Amino acid sequence: MPDIAGMPQEGQGNPLVLTPFRNLPQALLAARAKVGGKAEALEDPERTPLTFDRLVLGALVLGRQLSAFAPKGGRVGLLLPNVNGMAVSLFGLWFEGRVPVMLNFTAGLKNLRSACRTAELTTVITSRRFIDTAKLDEVVAGLGEICRIVYLEDVRKTIGTREKLIGLARSLVAGLVARGATAGADDPAVVLFTSGSEGEPKGVVLSHRNLIANAQQIFAFGQDIFDKSETIFNPLPTFHSFGLTAGTLFGLLAGFKIVFYPSPLHYKQVPKLVGETKATLLFGTDTFLQGYVRAAAPGDLDSVKLVVTGAEKVKDETRRLWSGLKAAIVEGYGCTECAPVIACNHPGNNIHGSVGPALPGIAWRLEKVEGIEEGGRLHVKGDNVMLGYMFASEPGKLQPCRDGWHDTGDIVAIGGQGEILIRGRAKRFAKIGGEMVSLAAIEAMASSLWPEATHVAVTIPDPKKGEQIVLVTDRPDADRAALLAHGRAEGASELFIPRAILVVGSVPVLGSGKVDYVGSAELAKTMRSMI
Repeated sequence: MPDIAGMPQEGQGNPLVLTPFRNLPQALLAARAKVGGKAEALEDPERTPLTFDRLVLGALVLGRQLSAFAPKGGRVGLLLPNVNGMAVSLFGLWFEGRVPVMLNFTAGLKNLRSACRTAELTTVITSRRFIDTAKLDEVVAGLGEICRIVYLEDVRKTIGTREKLIGLARSLVAGLVARGATAGADDPAVVLFTSGSEGEPKGVVLSHRNLIANAQQIFAFGQDIFDKSETIFNPLPTFHSFGLTAGTLFGLLAGFKIVFYPSPLHYKQVPKLVGETKATLLFGTDTFLQGYVRAAAPGDLDSVKLVVTGAEKVKDETRRLWSGLKAAIVEGYGCTECAPVIACNHPGNNIHGSVGPALPGIAWRLEKVEGIEEGGRLHVKGDNVMLGYMFASEPGKLQPCRDGWHDTGDIVAIGGQGEILIRGRAKRFAKIGGEMVSLAAIEAMASSLWPEATHVAVTIPDPKKGEQIVLVTDRPDADRAALLAHGRAEGASELFIPRAILVVGSVPVLGSGKVDYVGSAELAKTMRSMI
């Protein structure tokens, strides 16, 4: 491989020997055996905890009823929020060898219908209470035109004494039930859809091995800071891989308790429930963390010892706001295709400005990108790397990874301690005056001048130069002249100064917490055309 500015070209996280499990139900049963069936596994805003025994029993009972909606190995859509019933449904389908397709209820009807067609779904499981609360009646009506809609409330009505007794009997031989659920660890376990932050969403097919491996990689990386009584607070939706693996499966398979909350956007309610449940670990994004700490009452966040962030860079302002609390904020990095965590900082070696080193068991290599001097395009390989994609152009067909390597599409550099330094998405570079300009670098420069605001740099068509850079920001008094002066003071080229700054009430954000780059670019095009 070509040398990239004298940096390492390839490397690997610490070695990791995975605990072999055939599937996720087996891994759950092992966690139950470790901590005991009476230990609490799940809690949600209803404040009625489920023990590991009740989670397994509920999954065996409900899963048997849900299995009627697809053959073994078949896919079933789940349109559910972060509540106990979602996790019971998820494991219920896994115990029966079905493949849940996690549907993003914030994506809109068009994208949801596309996802259903891509995954060739015939049935979607949801909840009347959720649909009413979230005001998704029109969305469900639209999905009902192409899929059968099944409500959990109706399914529960079919569960009588006979079904409960069968479930109880099966729970006594749960290990045998779990063993028969799949042919092997490389069977598909779930289909997730990319957020669409940079284009049309596509299906990502993850195996049981992928999800178990990533949960074990996370635990191995931080095992010296975890204890057996951890309580994880997870407000991140499980239709996003961060919420599914890091926020849910990692904790459950380690024997921890998970506290679900159905929306990360409830800035007042989340800190209050964190305090009431004495949560010790919190998962979120920079945007959400700022909202929580600003809305928290004294004492709400005192129990939190570790905050793990992803999806967007942690701002200095966020760290400042949290500095009076004992919680350490560590920034990680991943992508849906990697189940998702690739790298993370450790509280004992928290290198700000980086996303930490690769997790144990993950190999990486850099490939040179023309026009970019520092860094290369990151490719990764490991047991957590997906089985492959599922595209709308070929519904239901798995397009496997080539040689097991995944091209992340991210341009990164490698620091002196092996830490990964994100330079930006390959797609998030603009060619201005013959030079490659990082949109992420422009956002970082704007954040250093206006740290309390959210900024996103986008490119829009330019009739003379092909494209121009525009900064979309929620800073009310943002001014190009001020940014230009700040950039000059920092020694930045004028190529890094956006052609225009557009002030908006709020920067578009996806349900996963990521900035919506496509929405921001469309907003910028519309606003520029009106000027």
